Amino acid sequence: MDFLTQFSFDEIAASLLACLLVRELMVLALPDHIAGPGGSLIDTGEEEA
Repeated sequence: MDFLTQFSFDEIAASLLACLLVRELMVLALPDHIAGPGGSLIDTGEEEA
């Protein structure tokens, strides 16, 4: 139980926000076949026909 007490709520919240920010930056920066509709790393939705 001592392991869990070394993390504060602020640290957990900051980590969550950092992960969300990195994901959004990856969607913007990487090509669609990697991070976009039908992407292999991040699938943002359905592929356009």
